[in-house]
Amino acid sequence: MCHPITFKPGTKIDLQKIDPRKVDGDWEKETAYEQIAEYTKRSRELAYKLYAENKRSVLLVLQGMDTAGKDGTIRTVLTGINPQSCQIVPFKQPSSLELDHDFLWRVHMAVPRRGNIGIFNRSHYEDVLVVRVHNLVPKNEWSTRYHRINEFEDLLTDGGVKIVKCFLHISKEEQRERLQARLDKPHKRWKFSKGDLAERKLWDDYQEAYRVALEECNTKHAPWHIIPSDRKWYRNLVVSRLLLDTLEEIDPKFPEEEEGLEDIIVE
Repeated sequence: MCHPITFKPGTKIDLQKIDPRKVDGDWEKETAYEQIAEYTKRSRELAYKLYAENKRSVLLVLQGMDTAGKDGTIRTVLTGINPQSCQIVPFKQPSSLELDHDFLWRVHMAVPRRGNIGIFNRSHYEDVLVVRVHNLVPKNEWSTRYHRINEFEDLLTDGGVKIVKCFLHISKEEQRERLQARLDKPHKRWKFSKGDLAERKLWDDYQEAYRVALEECNTKHAPWHIIPSDRKWYRNLVVSRLLLDTLEEIDPKFPEEEEGLEDIIVE
């Protein structure tokens, strides 16, 4: 088995003591790829039922430092799933329209429809991460947002949205290597921005912001899962298993068929 790192609500955590290279079990890259294929196959079957049932939805929230692997995780866990039943939303800098509303306005509109699997590439947590680190709003504003986020996620849960929150945990050295790789490979330079280096200098500030967000918003209805992500294959293995476990827990069913269909012959 492979498991994310979880902790009870109210527990204090120390990210420096959580190894980003941790592997739970005797997994290696080759065996992990085989297992990922099996996980995604089973998830694909359950996602089809979820879409047909059209009563509940799944929201997978991916957060992490630059280069943590949000895009790669999405490509892996959604392998083969009907694009009509998926919604992927990247949360970038808010527009002027979005800034004219409360910070959750744009997020609520992006919540997956019933029957769908939604993925947030970054999320409403940017409003207690980037906003906090860069002092974009006063402290007395962002410090109240943890409570509002918990209430918002509670509202979604009551409405049939199963929330799965993943923090893709990488080391500072691994980030350095991945940023350098983007520079060294011409076909990857489009992913690099000089601003990434400025953000990297704020590593410690971001780690503290993440620590607080993980602690304050780790609830029974929407717990956080810390995913050791220095090894990309292990990251994908854990998240694909987590998505499968979630779909199995929901256990979607095909809708009841109309009566009398057994005697119909199409001519």
